Amino acid sequence: MSELTMDSLKAIMLRCSGVEEGVDLGGDIAGQEFRDLGYDSLAVLEMTSQIQREYQLEIPDEAIEELNSPGDVLRYVNDRLTPAA
Repeated sequence: MSELTMDSLKAIMLRCSGVEEGVDLGGDIAGQEFRDLGYDSLAVLEMTSQIQREYQLEIPDEAIEELNSPGDVLRYVNDRLTPAA
């Protein structure tokens, strides 16, 4: 599977927000915490669930607890999608 891009992650995040209006995912959001972007723990769980299905990747609950920003998610997912050299 190809890597998870910020654009793909933003699309997943919009689907998980429950409300597309009022959610601003423009600009550089990689370092912003999910709670500052308006995402509660349920939205983060839904997001990671969709990523797991779409990218055929298992993300354990303890790892999800450590994913605090979109940048964290990108690093975690892409590190596991990239085969070891």
